[in-house]
Amino acid sequence: MSRRRVVLLGSTGSIGTQALEVVRAHPDRFEVVGLAAGRDAATVADQAREFGVRTVAIGDPAAGHQLAAEHTHLDVLDGPDGVTELARLDADLVLNGITGAVGLAPTLAALETGTPVALANKESLIVGGDLVVAAAEAAGGRETHLVPVDSEHSALAQCLRGGRRSEVGRLVLTASGGPFRGRSAAELADVSVEDALAHPTWEMGPVVTCNSATLMNKGLELIEAHELFDVPWDRLDVVVHPQSVVHSMVEFVDGSTLAQLSPPDMRLPIQLAMAWPQRLPHAFVACDWTRLSQLTFEPVDRSTFRALDLAESAGRRRGTWPAVLNAANEVAVEGFFDGRIGFLDITGVVEATLEAWAGQNPGNPRDLSDVTSADAWARRYASRALTAPRAVSKGEVV
Repeated sequence: MSRRRVVLLGSTGSIGTQALEVVRAHPDRFEVVGLAAGRDAATVADQAREFGVRTVAIGDPAAGHQLAAEHTHLDVLDGPDGVTELARLDADLVLNGITGAVGLAPTLAALETGTPVALANKESLIVGGDLVVAAAEAAGGRETHLVPVDSEHSALAQCLRGGRRSEVGRLVLTASGGPFRGRSAAELADVSVEDALAHPTWEMGPVVTCNSATLMNKGLELIEAHELFDVPWDRLDVVVHPQSVVHSMVEFVDGSTLAQLSPPDMRLPIQLAMAWPQRLPHAFVACDWTRLSQLTFEPVDRSTFRALDLAESAGRRRGTWPAVLNAANEVAVEGFFDGRIGFLDITGVVEATLEAWAGQNPGNPRDLSDVTSADAWARRYASRALTAPRAVSKGEVV
């Protein structure tokens, strides 16, 4: 059997480095033919050397130029356009592990060349859902050309194998609840960045970890599930599951439910996505059923963690609304990291930006430039809103 040729975007991040662990475990099944990262050129050079990769891309132009000068044997593409160009490389799969809206253009580029995308960059579907789905359908279908990497969506894809689509009642995504599960708004007023990044079960990048703390991440995942599986909004739900062992569930119309369980380790869904639809005979981790003592579930506290409702509202509105939601959230999270706003102000900035967007008479995006324009507008507005966010401080609206 020939090896699957993989282009890995975001190779130095959490998803990327774990994907390379999968390649190390299966050198007979995968060949890395392209690597891309934001600015960590030194690590990319080491990865290229180990895996015999000749073509790499660096999002930061200065870092790319330096890499090209120091490693003349590499074909170096630089800047955002370089990363997008790498996604067009002749390959069997593009694994997009980039964080943020910048991952949209490479996703579209890969699909436009007919290459399936293993998607860890949820922002591609959040920001450009209509465009990405249309490109996937044109390439051969969303089920074959958009393969989920997120553990929740990987779980749903696996459970959906257990019945016909006409038999599906609900998709239920699980949320760990993050580091602040059970706290009130008043108790969250003065939490620190370190507190927000202390996730109880998952090891992820800082932005995704902070989004998990606000539950924005789960809201984005709801939008992603809607786009990936073409399930109506009234058949999507979220439940808090602190153990992070049940990754998601599919409830069928007869009341039966299928759930996918595994330890909270991203290498399992990454490996499955890279080999989809096959399973490979290598388990990085597995449940120890002699020690797993309990699995608990509880409703989401939507009054405290308002980001979930904001995301669902934007997703229901479709068009450019999810792009504005995502952009405002990225700006707000950066403001929180920089100490310009408090934790609860993140949601306030997002809410203020969405309310202002309603006055812009937004329409449906016709192409990538429309999405980019909405994203840029939201970033400008959210940056101004950082100075006076509509947020909850010490439990009171200010």
